[in-house]
Amino acid sequence: MSKKFIQNESPEELERKITAMRKGGKILGEVLRGLKAYVQPGITGKEIDAWVREQIVKRGAKVAYDYLEESFPGAICISVNDALVHGAPTDEVLEDGDKVSFDLDVLYDGYYTDSAFTMIVGSGGSPAVKEMIKTTEKAMWAGIDVVRPGVRIGDIGYAVEKVLRRGKLGVIENYVGHGIGKEMHMAPDVPNYGIRGHGYSLKVGDTICIEPMSCLGKPANYVDEDSNWTVKMKDGSIGCHCEHTVLVTEGGCEVLTLV
Repeated sequence: MSKKFIQNESPEELERKITAMRKGGKILGEVLRGLKAYVQPGITGKEIDAWVREQIVKRGAKVAYDYLEESFPGAICISVNDALVHGAPTDEVLEDGDKVSFDLDVLYDGYYTDSAFTMIVGSGGSPAVKEMIKTTEKAMWAGIDVVRPGVRIGDIGYAVEKVLRRGKLGVIENYVGHGIGKEMHMAPDVPNYGIRGHGYSLKVGDTICIEPMSCLGKPANYVDEDSNWTVKMKDGSIGCHCEHTVLVTEGGCEVLTLV
């Protein structure tokens, strides 16, 4: 099924979209900010999931994953160590030094926002993993920094890829960023690699998700059969994921999901 495109909005629809996504993005950012403090060694994925669901609902938003065509078993994706993305919450206990990536979507007034971050649990963690997280976040911001009207998707991908490759990280190519709005995933795709000057040209009012994914080993990955959701690295290396929802403005862009 082809993705619905983010354009073709009337001025009234565009105004409503921006208002809703600003509010939804603020809620999402608040939840993720609280989550960073909430996660400690000894907690389980399902405990985190229950906490996140409560935080979303009490702020007047909806759990976006409840509205997927294919049911996802949770309110947030929790991807631990060699899991890259789409991690289904489990009873697995997080330990000091674990890498964990959180990916959260919120639905507010009919519009979606989407954000992700990666962290180390507790005070442990290897220097290589910490550097991977720092570099992947830097790559995300490099992509965000070029966003403005007229910029092409390839320009964003080029900026992201340049940082990741300089950091000697594996670049994930089979999972990409995307447009977002009335649907969680819309066209255009926003890859984490690209050629400058190629692809869709951004317009004022567009809303896209820029989400670099990287790894310490080779980028090949697979969907775990037990969960039918969790994407893992084939070589068992550590994966990383960062993401923000971005609005294209006349002067550049606005990040809607700041944590």
